[in-house]
Amino acid sequence: MKIAVLAGDGIGPEIVAQALRVLEVLKKEGMAMEFVEAPLGGQAYDAYGHPYPEFTQQVCRAADAVLLGAVGGPQYDTLDRPLRPERGLLAIRKDLGLFANLRPAVLYPELANASTLKPEVVAGLDIMIVRELTGDVYFGQPRGIRVNPETGQREGFNTMIYSESEVRRIAHVAFQIAMKRRKKLCSVDKANVLETTEFWREIVTDVAKEYPEVELTHMYVDNAAMQLIRNPKQFDVIVTGNIFGDILSDEASMLTGSIGMLASASLNESKKGLYEPSHGSAPDIAGKNLANPIATILSAAMMLRYSFDQEAAATRIENAVKKVLAAGYRTADIYEPGMKKVSCSEMGELIVAAM
Repeated sequence: MKIAVLAGDGIGPEIVAQALRVLEVLKKEGMAMEFVEAPLGGQAYDAYGHPYPEFTQQVCRAADAVLLGAVGGPQYDTLDRPLRPERGLLAIRKDLGLFANLRPAVLYPELANASTLKPEVVAGLDIMIVRELTGDVYFGQPRGIRVNPETGQREGFNTMIYSESEVRRIAHVAFQIAMKRRKKLCSVDKANVLETTEFWREIVTDVAKEYPEVELTHMYVDNAAMQLIRNPKQFDVIVTGNIFGDILSDEASMLTGSIGMLASASLNESKKGLYEPSHGSAPDIAGKNLANPIATILSAAMMLRYSFDQEAAATRIENAVKKVLAAGYRTADIYEPGMKKVSCSEMGELIVAAM
């Protein structure tokens, strides 16, 4: 297993280090792994003058999977847009063809009180959001800022666009995941206003004919946002486009009490994936050993499951996380009185011990 390791910016190096400690346990036991480090984001700009330089491109293309920390920081906010760290993230997704973003939102029983919602509303929550990742307004052309020749005013513009093949392939991913879960899929769109998503609904409905066992429903995105707060356990698998998925997956993440708990996977058609925590680089706590590494560790578990078909190893990591939480250990973001507060590295050490 050749794994590209992109620590990134802010707390990235700290949390990735703990995920590597967990993977090293498996490596020492005989699982064949090779780790190759490369920069991405601000770290890459500092070293190469570009957020996704040629060196990193070569490393990632040659790897079987990519493990990423986080990118970004306030010191890069004044850079030209193409040079900002976040553009490196968009570039790697496009370069590797990572069209399917899997964002699980799982609430561990031990953390039911950490959510801002009532425990009875969120206890037992287990949602998988499947977000299309390489289309929509984030990549559609034309785009830009211009002066309107008729009004003389400056205006910004982006293009929301999806091809039939793009919708079909993400729909298939979502239906296949639903088949392995509770066989319920909700497709989220804005078909009452946007032709692009009216088209999306038409194609998803057609793909559903190939999965008669899966119950398909449709929901407008504004209602979906409300229902995630009102009754989140009604959902099993949600599939949606890039911009809606970006927003809804972050909303769902907070149902679990902390975005520091949530892993993610971004896959291409050959199961090569980029695995990263759902949170950002948290520059305010970078270098202080305070970050929660669990999302990154769970991302490593997803890597073993989805890119390498190592289900037993993935489950072993997830069970170790559950064991540590059940024992009352918490990083600052999920701490509550009566628990045992630990640092980033201490949490990593505890999970390794639990394995």
